[in-house]
Amino acid sequence: MNKKSHKAFEILVRENSRMLTVYLHSLVRDEAAIDDLFQEAMVVAWRRLDECDLDRPFGPWLRGIASRLALAYYRQQKLSPVLLHETVLNAVDRQFENIHLLAGDTWNHKVAALRECIDALPEKQKHIINGRYFEGLAATEVAERFELTLEACKKRIQRGRAMLAQCLKIKGVLSA
Repeated sequence: MNKKSHKAFEILVRENSRMLTVYLHSLVRDEAAIDDLFQEAMVVAWRRLDECDLDRPFGPWLRGIASRLALAYYRQQKLSPVLLHETVLNAVDRQFENIHLLAGDTWNHKVAALRECIDALPEKQKHIINGRYFEGLAATEVAERFELTLEACKKRIQRGRAMLAQCLKIKGVLSA
């Protein structure tokens, strides 16, 4: 895996970890098993990340891995799976489907929202952010390019990032 894939996986895991924990709680009652299944699901997802279609939501793919691991857990323990009333199962499915439908759930939605937010930045922040994050320049190089002191450059980067965060929150891509 390259560095970008590693970072993308980190972001996707961070954004989906609570959902996965809740989902596992709906399938398994043993807290230790839930922790183990969570870790195992993350390891499997990491190993199979190349198979994941990042144009589609990551959460359902991750839940699919977790549900297969939960069934394997029940077989291994010679236990019957927790059976929830059909009404409860339907409610859980609807909730996860609603999460699935939220804006910014796919990688492409997040990237598109980020691009829109960057385009909406004032020119001085836009150029600084592009230089620092998209061209990969060090803060000192960005400062030299735009004839700023290092401290002034860092302040513009900080303000630009704050503006981006606010914009992404408004778009529903970044949680408040």
